[in-house]
Amino acid sequence: MTITIGEHLPDASFRTPGEDGPATLTSGELFQGKRVVLFAVPGAFTPTCTMNHLPGFLELNDDLRAKGVDTIAVVAVNDVHVMKAWQKHTGAGDRILFLSDGNGTFAKAVGLDADLSAGGLGIRSKRYSMLVEDGVVKQLNVEPSPGQADTSSAHTLFDQI
Repeated sequence: MTITIGEHLPDASFRTPGEDGPATLTSGELFQGKRVVLFAVPGAFTPTCTMNHLPGFLELNDDLRAKGVDTIAVVAVNDVHVMKAWQKHTGAGDRILFLSDGNGTFAKAVGLDADLSAGGLGIRSKRYSMLVEDGVVKQLNVEPSPGQADTSSAHTLFDQI
């Protein structure tokens, strides 16, 4: 069942690129006592994710933070090394936290996993954006098609905050 507005995110662990190698970050560490924008992409380096979805969160980064957002994070069902390479490729630096959900555990736990095997991608995450306050989902925008980044865009979420 898909998570809904008002629900707590489940406990989860993510891998994130660190200066000394991959690090583990729990959902508690990420969300507790914070206001977080979390957006998910079906895959790092894919065209819509790289050219349409992620750039909006870079463009509105300062504006989102001015609205009280503590952290902006992107999650994908990719390994942490791919996420690190994507972070470097996009020039995001530390403006966006890159989270690896390598086995799709988080995507499944929130009911936002997607079987994209027909396109050769296997099990991935649906494309979405959400505002999370202290672990509770306050806004949720799930894209109807993985090849679009409109409903889940940074501009849509910005207008909702």
